[in-house]
Amino acid sequence: MPTIREMTPQDAAAVEEVEIKCFSVPWSRESFWREAAESNTLYLVAEEEGKIVGYIGAWILSGEGQVTNVAVHPSFRRRGIGEKLFAEFIACGIKRGMTAVTLEVRPSNKAAIALYEKFGLKSVGRRKGYYIDNGEDAEIMWNTKITETFGGIGRKNFEQ
Repeated sequence: MPTIREMTPQDAAAVEEVEIKCFSVPWSRESFWREAAESNTLYLVAEEEGKIVGYIGAWILSGEGQVTNVAVHPSFRRRGIGEKLFAEFIACGIKRGMTAVTLEVRPSNKAAIALYEKFGLKSVGRRKGYYIDNGEDAEIMWNTKITETFGGIGRKNFEQ
């Protein structure tokens, strides 16, 4: 199981590699580092045997965590890495005063939706034509009581 830690400037190129493997319209390494360098963001990476295999990024403003990116390298999926990243993100976010989490996800990404539902996120609507690569809508998901939900899940359930 990988180690989860905060992203550093040295991780930007490796995070970009994962991004390219996962998305048809990837962010650049400059975009990642510019975002991660902001004081109101939280970016974490999953590292296994010295290699970045996943990451999560979010803005945390006024108690709300707006997840901007989540990805696990295709070769490392179905190993619980996404769950571990999301659990650590929530734990770190709560320490920073986060009480709610929101994100957009492709309705066709059933695996991601199932992961977010484990953390109590629920669909509250759609953004029509949100994704520029194919015009797919975005499912908007929220959990406005993340501290209650997370307490019920228990961080230790995601640690191996």
